[in-house]
This record gives sequence, C-alpha cells and structure tokens, in this order.
Amino acid sequence: MKVKVIPVLEDNYMYLVIEERTREAVAVDVAVPKRLLEIVGREGVSLTTVLTTHHHWDHARGNAELVRLLPGLVVLGADERICALTRRLAHGEELRFGAIHVRCLLTPGHTLGHMSYFLWEEECPDPPAVFSGDALSMAGCGSRLEGTAQQMYQSLVETLGTLPPETKVFCGHEHTLGNLEFAQKVEPYNDHVKAKLSWAKQRDEDDVPTVPATLGEELLYNPFLRVAEEPVREFTGKVAPADVLDVLCRERASFERAAEPLQPQARALLALQWGLLSTPPQQK
Repeated sequence: MKVKVIPVLEDNYMYLVIEERTREAVAVDVAVPKRLLEIVGREGVSLTTVLTTHHHWDHARGNAELVRLLPGLVVLGADERICALTRRLAHGEELRFGAIHVRCLLTPGHTLGHMSYFLWEEECPDPPAVFSGDALSMAGCGSRLEGTAQQMYQSLVETLGTLPPETKVFCGHEHTLGNLEFAQKVEPYNDHVKAKLSWAKQRDEDDVPTVPATLGEELLYNPFLRVAEEPVREFTGKVAPADVLDVLCRERASFERAAEPLQPQARALLALQWGLLSTPPQQK
C-alpha cells in the first residue's frame, strides 16, 4: 500500500492510496481533481473509488468534476450532503480494494456524518493507516461544528484512539504548528510537546508536510486524546472526559482567534467554504 500525500488549496491534504500489485487506486477527499488526475497519470494507476470523510467544500468539491471525467467512478461517504455521492456507508462496514482492507469508522463531532477510514493489508509488514479528515489532526482535532462533546469524545478517544499505536494518521489539514503551540499552552511541561513543536517548526521552515504521525506519538502530545491526563484536566478545570474535551475545544478556538483574528468578510468566506452557509439562488 502506497500513499501519496497531495497538498492543495491553502492547507488541505488529498490522498491517493495505491494497491501496488493491481495498480488500483483510491482517492481520499478530492478538493482539486485536476491535480489528483495529474498524479494518477504519473503513477500509471486506475482510479476506481473516492472516499470522502465529510461534506465540506474543501474535502468534497472535486467529486462532481471527477465523476464527469471518469464515468463509473464510485464516490463513498457517510453523509447525504457529500457532492456526487454514489453510496452511503455505515459505521463498521468493510471494503476491499485488492489486498487493501478498509474499515469505515463513523467519527461525528466536526460534522455528524464524518467518516474516517482505517486501511491495512494482511500479512504485510507495513503499518496500517487511518485517514481521519477533520476528526483527528496532528496534535489536534477539527472544530466541533455539529454534535455533542460526548460524541466527539467517543470519536477521538474510543474510536480512533484505540486503533493500533503503529497506525499512521493522515489528516485533512496542515495545522500541526498551531496545534502544537496550543498543546504547549495546555501542557507546558510536556517534553513530547516541546520536541514535536521544535520538529514542526523546522518542517514549516522547509515547507514540507508534517503528516503522517503515528497514533502512538499522538497519544503523547495531542491534548484532545489526553483528556484523562491530570495536566489536561487541571488546565480545563474539569474531570469528566467529555467536559474536558468541551473546554479544550472552546479554549483552542479562543487561542486561534487571538493568533489570527479574521475580518467579518473572511469569516463569511470560510463559513461558505465549510458548507455552513448557502449561496443565494441564481437569478434566471
């Protein structure tokens, strides 16, 4: 199983997963179809399926164009709002692409219909991978836009956090540096946070991706996976895991606003891109 990391837009990632024996390929979160097809052609693979984590513009906008260009292409996801969706997936459903197994993991929180995808090959020394979209990111998680803190806790800690520690995490955005700066605020004496932050700053200077990390690494410095740890509880002033997570989400949002204040027009544009607003109907 070969994974091509494809940076697009301002800070998004698309992925191309290649079954190296059959040369079949699966794409994850197609935002820029032209860029994806360039890599498909360069790799000499046959793209058969798109796995979409959620319906937001920057993860699904390319589906319709891709289906038009590749008749017969299958678009899968868990939310009817996903553009050009072929079939809706269920939690726990398993798919197969040659030797690659895919387990579909419903991970609500960022959106109610958010699906993460856990991939592995049997009798293969390579570690498994999870494509977590905006559920779990490097040293952080996506904003909780739909659902409850309890749902988000279950998604992050109980569903994703219990995958094998060697699992490689491929997330939807390059937000690692900012996430680690917030993690350092939460746990200023965590040496794993300090070391990862130093590493991420160097990656940022070199303009290279920080994905993937392993889940085992994330458990050492990602505060959203560490809600049961005493320093994280002390920071939030809460004990119940869902309450800890809820405070973390609010504190992180305040931290981001303080770091990069947005003008009202920029906020409206982001809301439109994330699918939170609708464009007005076209006048005929």
